[in-house]
Amino acid sequence: MEYSFRLESFEGPLDLLLHLIEKNKVDIYDIPISLITEQYLQAIADMPEKDLEEMSEFLLMASTLLDIKAKMLLPKDEEAPEEGDPRAELVARLLEYRKYKLLSAEMRQMEEGSDRLYYRTQDLPPEVAKYKPPVDLDGLLKNETAEKLKRIFDEIMKRQQDRTDEVHSHFGEIEREAVQIGDRLDYVKERVRKPGRHSFRSLLGSSATKLEIVITFLAILELIKTGEIRLTEDSTRDDFTLEDNAA
Repeated sequence: MEYSFRLESFEGPLDLLLHLIEKNKVDIYDIPISLITEQYLQAIADMPEKDLEEMSEFLLMASTLLDIKAKMLLPKDEEAPEEGDPRAELVARLLEYRKYKLLSAEMRQMEEGSDRLYYRTQDLPPEVAKYKPPVDLDGLLKNETAEKLKRIFDEIMKRQQDRTDEVHSHFGEIEREAVQIGDRLDYVKERVRKPGRHSFRSLLGSSATKLEIVITFLAILELIKTGEIRLTEDSTRDDFTLEDNAA
């Protein structure tokens, strides 16, 4: 059988092998090793002269293919433990190479298209450019604070779950009004404006349902973000204190 090759610039032996597999439309998981080996050897024989170091990579792959071909031609020893497919390692390498080749092509397309992208210069109104958030959230809700808020929230949710009667709660459903974020914002602001200490834990715990706990938690975070209330850690009670910033 004669083969016709149009020699191209291959980046390495895996690139040539992948080209032959795609050209023959064969399953990469079930490579016809005899056919591919024969075509591979013919391809490197038809290659123009290259330096010894570059050709050594192609010759090493050729020896690997011949070794796999020899192993597949050997009769199987029924008494010996079953051996794996000799092509398995090569298939894994080809799959890995194809993945990076596709990623490289996609990145090349993105690079080629980037010269057609233009960005506007900043033209914000002066009053907008001068705006600064009322609260530095990165400084306020640092990792330790955020983790502690989350832990207290989880404790309140668990307590609500534990006090739910799983048996009687399925006998009938009592419809409640939907909890609105605006209502909880007003509720939290009204609570915090009253004199005395306002505990983050007790404020969440006063909610009647899980949904109310979640909406109350979101309302507190929103008010902290807008600077209407401030959060102070109370390490003696493993809690936080909420205070009205307008006070």
